[in-house]
Amino acid sequence: MTTTLKHERKYFGKRNRLDKPELLAPAGNLEKLKFAIHYGADAVYIGGQKYGLRSNADNFSFEEMREGVEFANKYGAKVFVATNIYAHNEDIDGLEDYLRKLEEVGISAIIVADPVIIETAQRVAPGLEVHVSTQQSVSNWQTVQFWKNEGAPRVVLARETSMQEIAEIKQQVDVEIEAFIHGAMCSSYSGRCVLSNHFTDRDSNRGGCCQSCRWRYDLFEDDRADAVDMEQKPALEPFKVGITQLPLFQEEQNPFAMSSKDLCMIDHLPDLVDSGVDSFKVEGRMKSIHYVATVINVYRQAIDSYMADPENYQLKPEWVEEMNKAANRPVNTGFFYEEPDHEDHIYEPEEKAVPYDFAGLVIDYDPETKLATVQQRNHFKPGTEVEFFGPKGFFFKQTIEAIYDEKGNPLDAARHPLQYVKVKVDQPVKYFDMMRKKNR
Repeated sequence: MTTTLKHERKYFGKRNRLDKPELLAPAGNLEKLKFAIHYGADAVYIGGQKYGLRSNADNFSFEEMREGVEFANKYGAKVFVATNIYAHNEDIDGLEDYLRKLEEVGISAIIVADPVIIETAQRVAPGLEVHVSTQQSVSNWQTVQFWKNEGAPRVVLARETSMQEIAEIKQQVDVEIEAFIHGAMCSSYSGRCVLSNHFTDRDSNRGGCCQSCRWRYDLFEDDRADAVDMEQKPALEPFKVGITQLPLFQEEQNPFAMSSKDLCMIDHLPDLVDSGVDSFKVEGRMKSIHYVATVINVYRQAIDSYMADPENYQLKPEWVEEMNKAANRPVNTGFFYEEPDHEDHIYEPEEKAVPYDFAGLVIDYDPETKLATVQQRNHFKPGTEVEFFGPKGFFFKQTIEAIYDEKGNPLDAARHPLQYVKVKVDQPVKYFDMMRKKNR
């Protein structure tokens, strides 16, 4: 990591839409939506109970969407809904009513891949902005121009698009560009994979991905062309008779994997701004509250710092340290600078695991007694070293000296999920601040 007082521009895209990059956060449920916005997101993207690619997330009912929109409005934030499946015939029934209901509850935009959903939304719910999904694999300015001509104010670029290509797109087309800048990377081109369909009969393009690329695999040579005495050299159980066991690597070597490293662009935020990206998108609707709050908090501080004084911007080491506390895989820069190779994949054993647990949520604070009321989210006890953190870089460490129940009785541990306890804190805290502990 290097920091310089003078940032030398390399990419010259045009910021002809949003003057300041939007920070777009994932929200797998209503609680995550509130945390994302409280910790600095300008907008969140969620999934409804139909037409989205994260069917395993909690997802939102219309009533939850309405509550989420009301909460977002208080903070000047927006809510987008992913409707990014590739629809089959049976998916079309009820589409018009669904889109009208999204418009009615106050959703600002939908993220769409299928042209029939785009056309239907423009016809029956004109108050919804249509953002073209990354599933459309858009990576050149002519295609961006096509979608602008079709009425889309924003295009989410393919993850395979480079920084230089983004700058060229922004030079050529007056349209908002959204790009993933953090989170898990799919091994398939723009996420359009059929491995899950074949292995588990779960359609990854209709919300059922089983993450086949994260599995561990053995590789064997198909030796059916050779004459083999099958009684002396039996075939592997899963394969048809005639395929012999000829492993392509030894037991002590790492097995074959398709699992890619995660994307992290915190070190390269000035380049993203210079290229003209309008919306910085964080992946992770299935991730934890701790992950969402930590990552959004860091990017919020970095964006605000850069936009306030680009010439003297410095990447702070504590931002990188904070980001690492939420990372559960090694990271790289994806396709922004060069095409990933074998070094950008994860092999056995994984190099990094999540080093911190979300231990508690601050509910209240008494300045006279200096006692904080904390809702337990993971087991902790007296003697546990913890970190309190909140929006805008608020942070301090301390050791838990004692724990009390709501009536003031001492406890030997906070062991019950969502239990309300009181702990003495070294500094004032407030509602929505979080407490975490290091994994042992």
